Amino acid sequence: MARELGLFEKHGIDVELTRELGWATIRAKITHGELDAAHAPAGMLLATAAGLGGVSTECLTGIVLNLHGNAITLSQRLWNAGVRDGATLRAYVHRRKRPVTLGTVYQWSSHSVLLRLWLKRHGFDCENDARVVVVPPSQMAAHLRAGHLDGFCAGEPWNSLAVMSRAGWVVARSAELAPLHPEKVLMVRGDFAERHDDQHTALIAAILEAARFCDEPANRGAVAEGLARPGCVGADADAIQQGMRAVYDFGNGRVEPCQGFNIFARENASEPDERKAVWVAQSLVSSGLATAEQLPMEQCVKTFRSDIFARAAALTHPEPLPAPGLISNAA
Repeated sequence: MARELGLFEKHGIDVELTRELGWATIRAKITHGELDAAHAPAGMLLATAAGLGGVSTECLTGIVLNLHGNAITLSQRLWNAGVRDGATLRAYVHRRKRPVTLGTVYQWSSHSVLLRLWLKRHGFDCENDARVVVVPPSQMAAHLRAGHLDGFCAGEPWNSLAVMSRAGWVVARSAELAPLHPEKVLMVRGDFAERHDDQHTALIAAILEAARFCDEPANRGAVAEGLARPGCVGADADAIQQGMRAVYDFGNGRVEPCQGFNIFARENASEPDERKAVWVAQSLVSSGLATAEQLPMEQCVKTFRSDIFARAAALTHPEPLPAPGLISNAA
């Protein structure tokens, strides 16, 4: 949206956006310097800095891109078998004596954390009652429909695509599981931030203004249209809008008010403060995805840079941008 609104040009930077295949590809390209900055799960930032599952690379973030935004979706087959919530899913697993297969988008992400948190709250043994596999977000609904997955945790619009195609239904949202949890960040290498300080700060300023725009209810339709364009999300505007509206369709006739499914700037969402860093680190440890020794809290906090954010915020207009009559057709 920063590109669509002309905010990169406003802040004097030339930005080329590329759509990548999955989170592992993004991590590899940041590590090897093929990308200067990336939209990434907050847990990826800590995992990359600590060398979990790959080469250790000094990385940081100067802005959190959103809070919430995820949901857990289960297959329509489970609904037809009588599953309605976590308790009935657990009873189904024990009755069948076979684990369910659940998808997550990246091992060290809030999706994995939230899925494990939800399972534990309902008495699941995460090692024996469920098999968690990594699947690219855009492939979740197709694998659910084909029977390869019994459920998944992903961001929008992939949950809504499953609902709209009648392949699945939403059993829980991340806003309920972990209120105001940090989700995505702008991830950069430490040496990039040091060498290109002015460009990095301007990039954050442009994204912060875009986040304020995205949070305005009157702008959500324009946001969905922009994201539906080729080279962006890869889903149509109707599916994208599901997670942007004041009501949310969980599937199977359940439609409820849903303020705050995605939070982009409100609730101090954008500042990469210590509280957010602590939540990401502690949640990865408590869910068994990392150890405290692998993620020393002092080091994790240092990757969330409020000082860089403060410099960028000083460059921005304090009020949200007005909704344009027509968003540009920037390539």
